[in-house]
Amino acid sequence: QVQLVESGGGLVQAGGSLRLSCAASGSIFRLNAMGWYRQTPGNQRELVATTSSVGITNYADSVKGRFTISRDNAGNTVYLQMNSLKPEDTAVYYCNAVRYLFGAKYDYWGQGTQVTVSS
Repeated sequence: QVQLVESGGGLVQAGGSLRLSCAASGSIFRLNAMGWYRQTPGNQRELVATTSSVGITNYADSVKGRFTISRDNAGNTVYLQMNSLKPEDTAVYYCNAVRYLFGAKYDYWGQGTQVTVSS
């Protein structure tokens, strides 16, 4: 099993910045992609940004140029630097880790951290 613990959420004014962190522990060998998703009440969870084990990144169009995802050298901690925040970025942000093993895909999720952007 993999445990993901997020931190760094909070309340910020529009135009401000926040940095989210997600640390993976437990059975963390051969983790592939890690990333961030977000969800607002009544809506499906949506991709924010992902990074592969070799550093290939992918961003939602709505955050391109404002958010940056990064991963530490050990590959067990992923960060999301969020700049120029907008009220529409308000959501619960979830950390995700993926592992492919013997042809099967395993998804792991953190508990979520609230980000609130006031106008």
